Amino acid sequence: QVHLVESGGGLVQAGGSLRLSCAASGRPISTRVMGWFRQAPGKEREFVGHISWSGGRTYYADSVKGRFTISRDNAKNMVYLQMNSLKPEDTAVYYCAAGPTYYSGSSANDFDYWGQGTQVTVSS
Repeated sequence: QVHLVESGGGLVQAGGSLRLSCAASGRPISTRVMGWFRQAPGKEREFVGHISWSGGRTYYADSVKGRFTISRDNAKNMVYLQMNSLKPEDTAVYYCAAGPTYYSGSSANDFDYWGQGTQVTVSS
């Protein structure tokens, strides 16, 4: 079992930055792809990006590419989402998720463990 807790959300003006953190406990996440997803009110959960188990490869949705960066610290069982140049359309609840060891897709259905989410609101 993997327990995930996100933090770092909040209210920020358009153009600003936020850094989300995801703390994992229980079984280690060092052998898992870790993903970030988001869900805006009235919309389906949307893939943001993921990072390989080693941290050597990342994959992002086109909507956030060049603005968001995912990193991880396996020694600390932590995953991060650095969000820059935020836009009002980035407003959503952001979720951290643990997936398989090797993964190159973007489906929420392929991730086994989820955090409770943290709210990010970007004002215009």
